[in-house]
Amino acid sequence: MDTVKSFLRSVMDIAMTVIPLTVVLGIIFPANVPFIGASALNEISALVSNLGGSGLAGIITLGILWALMRR
Repeated sequence: MDTVKSFLRSVMDIAMTVIPLTVVLGIIFPANVPFIGASALNEISALVSNLGGSGLAGIITLGILWALMRR
């Protein structure tokens, strides 16, 4: 079980590095970044819009994501 936890923790660490990088690249290069595929800013704004329209489920999901990022 510790191996799975350490693996997931390392995956989250990588994701918390890559996601801000894609946002910065999306700001610097307004067109789609070639190796990402889709515009990161559009995807993040769509995610925030969907969470905002989901009511309580969106708030719970946002809380879970916040807790994962604070680790």
